[in-house]
Amino acid sequence: MNYDVIIIGAGPGGIFSAYELRNSGLRVAVFEEGNELSKRKCPIDGDKIKSCINCKTCSIMSGFGGAGAFSDGKYNITNDFGGSLYEHVGKKTALELMEYVDSINAMYGGAATKLYSTAGSNFHKICTQNKLHLLDAKVRHLGTDINYTVLSNLYAELKDKVDFFFNTHVGDIKKTADGFEVIADKTYSCKYCIVSAGRSGSKWMEKVCNSLGIVTHSNRVDIGVRVELSAEVFEHITDELYESKIVYTTEKYEDRVRTFCMNPRGIVVTENTNGIITVNGHSFEDESRKTNNTNFALLVSKHFSEPFKDSNGYGESIARLSNMLGGGVIVQKFGDMVRGRRSTQKRIDENLVVPTLSATPGDLSLILPKRILDGIIEMIYALDKVANGTANDETLLYGVEVKFYNMEVETDENLEVSHKGLYIIGDGSGVTHSLSHASASGVHVARHILSQIA
Repeated sequence: MNYDVIIIGAGPGGIFSAYELRNSGLRVAVFEEGNELSKRKCPIDGDKIKSCINCKTCSIMSGFGGAGAFSDGKYNITNDFGGSLYEHVGKKTALELMEYVDSINAMYGGAATKLYSTAGSNFHKICTQNKLHLLDAKVRHLGTDINYTVLSNLYAELKDKVDFFFNTHVGDIKKTADGFEVIADKTYSCKYCIVSAGRSGSKWMEKVCNSLGIVTHSNRVDIGVRVELSAEVFEHITDELYESKIVYTTEKYEDRVRTFCMNPRGIVVTENTNGIITVNGHSFEDESRKTNNTNFALLVSKHFSEPFKDSNGYGESIARLSNMLGGGVIVQKFGDMVRGRRSTQKRIDENLVVPTLSATPGDLSLILPKRILDGIIEMIYALDKVANGTANDETLLYGVEVKFYNMEVETDENLEVSHKGLYIIGDGSGVTHSLSHASASGVHVARHILSQIA
């Protein structure tokens, strides 16, 4: 079957590429390893099934909408974090692309959600006075529920204009004289190929790059914990900014520790990446689904130099150790951690902060390297100065949280590799690390393809 454009992956990058191409007259196909949105159902119900059962395809990580489909739908409009797209397209263009993505999300169901901004916030000064740095951004918070609505509406717009192949694994991509062959259940040909494999496709992406001789560069891995505490502790920050990206440089090692993915009155969840169970967080716009807790990640970035290159393998080994000791995610009270003792089920049951995720009580010091653990503890005490109560004994720490980054694929200003007509976008490129940057990269590449045929 012949197509003008084949898109591999129906995450944010793939969706926005398809959206830009939908009325172009080009034959466009999207191949996705997971299910369409309405069929993405995680079996964990908290009652009969309390932990991951290792489904053939993880409905949280794969399917229409990608790994962000059931996230809390935060679209950060900034060049300060979320990826290095601006290094390819320029800072002005990158922001314009993200603003465009925001307008589409608003058009397809997100218009009533709030757009937050750090501009003019007095919290900048408070952070600076306490050796913390608040990163600048505008944030559109859709919430997990509205995010789902936006994706449903986008799929309704695309499904009759683009051919979707769900539950279809792409084994390989081959270069031909006229374009590319995509090897899936059959062999499909196209002139242009857009690869939007996401973080969960990192190993597959590495294989494809090796087979096609595409140059790649090692990237980082972020390792840490998810913090859960009473919502009142961060209320003065989340009410104003919602998502606050705060960076701290530790005194002991001069490592950078940052907050990530803040979920006011949200829940802690698990996710499955290539069979490894890690922790994440969600939040909702619907008042009836809000909880009494706020959660966020504390992550330490680790970059590796020669001879070691497998940063993701390092993160996986730590996550596997957590899975081995706890059967999945481990939870520990901050008070227990600083006292050097493991948390027990009795202490968790009696804790003032009631956990929103059923996890195994344990000792995170048996899993996380000392340098990373020291940085997390130091950061919690630093945050306690701007959000009094962060360092309470009752604060819960879930481990581990790992953010895997694909090796960065060498592309030009159009995100095109050395093989003309082959584009690598989204988090699978190693260039983007967020919903907004990934979506913007999809728009950018689609527009470049359209300019080639104009």
